[in-house]
Amino acid sequence: MKRFLRNCLLILLLLVTCAGGYIVWQGYEKAQEITAEVSLEQAAQRTMAAADYTPPDQIPETLKEATVAIEDRRFYEHQGLDIIGLLRAAASQFLPDMVRSGGSTIGQQTVKNLYGLFEPTLEIKVAEVFLASQLNDLYSKDEILTLYMNIINYGDGHIGITNAARGYFGVEPAGLSQSQCVILAGIPNSPANLQLSNHYEAARNREQLILQAMVREEYISREQADAIWNEPVFLQQS
Repeated sequence: MKRFLRNCLLILLLLVTCAGGYIVWQGYEKAQEITAEVSLEQAAQRTMAAADYTPPDQIPETLKEATVAIEDRRFYEHQGLDIIGLLRAAASQFLPDMVRSGGSTIGQQTVKNLYGLFEPTLEIKVAEVFLASQLNDLYSKDEILTLYMNIINYGDGHIGITNAARGYFGVEPAGLSQSQCVILAGIPNSPANLQLSNHYEAARNREQLILQAMVREEYISREQADAIWNEPVFLQQS
């Protein structure tokens, strides 16, 4: 009986390995197909050449830090795939005390939005990993983060940080306050449910989570977080 069970487990392991290998291969093939007509570099350069593209030196550090803290805390350590983050995201779906999060890195979200890969299939997810790794070979972390913030959805029809800063606050990205930076960093997680026009309180609640994450990652102190929280998001509130 023990030998039978051991053989069954070995067969199951072999089947899982084969299935996993097949999925990875399919994802690789999909990545090749996606970039066949427009290469990843061409897609990125097209975005960078847009009239409303904001370069890295015009994006506040607070916005960069808030985005990394809440979206991809190991962004500067991995090469496009965060295994630990993926496992934590899976656990958050079942453990009520954990803040729910997705497993996609900033690189994966960037290539998803560059190519419009919004179909939630396993094949697409694996393709995103290959493309995110390629993106890390092509650009610096600061360039990837900037690219992400220029194409991500900030709700209320505002695609990219330039449109979000102008649309919500009437300023260019460089003119955003710290509180505005932090609240904006939270919106891409669920634009329809966090956009400021009709979900301001939900966005503020997420802002508090982001400030906690920024303290945890040592971007800011607890005192600085409190000061940002008490800063008005909209100037007319002061």
